[in-house]
Amino acid sequence: MERFAEIGDFINQPVRTYSTGMVLRLAPIARVLDELLSDSAPERRAIVVPSPAGQPFTQSAARRLASLGHVIFVCGHYEGIDDRLGSLYPIEEYSLGDFVVTGGEIPTLAFMDATVRLVEGVLDPASREPESFTGEALDYPCYTRPAVFRGVAVPEVLLSGNHAAIAAWRREESRRRTAARRGNAPG
Repeated sequence: MERFAEIGDFINQPVRTYSTGMVLRLAPIARVLDELLSDSAPERRAIVVPSPAGQPFTQSAARRLASLGHVIFVCGHYEGIDDRLGSLYPIEEYSLGDFVVTGGEIPTLAFMDATVRLVEGVLDPASREPESFTGEALDYPCYTRPAVFRGVAVPEVLLSGNHAAIAAWRREESRRRTAARRGNAPG
């Protein structure tokens, strides 16, 4: 970032925010974006801006971002970024949820984590198959040893060694968990 902006671009200059909070100036961000965008094809990149006003970030959004060559995150702070950014660049605004944090850095970490783990070669593909949001339902419950901890036992079927019964139990528990927590059990 240092090669693109001088510290004076961010401080010691009067700024009319027309708002009650601090707003990031557009000129330094535009200089950085112009430089970064000069060497990537538009169809292989995304400019992501975390915002409580954005669409909810989903697993399908993470999959799409993982398929791109370049993903640029622009994080606002306090009140955000000069709104003209969206008029000048094809930004995608995503929300981490219906709450407000002081800046876009924490949502960006979550977006990056969800995205990077889907990039080919980062994780074993088999480990992603049974996860929540890879299909229509949430993931099934997971357990560790010992089989009984403080009087709470692992479901007996998981100790049976019957792989078909375990797979059926996992499907049913996934369906049940989705219905209980999301209200929409898959068919």
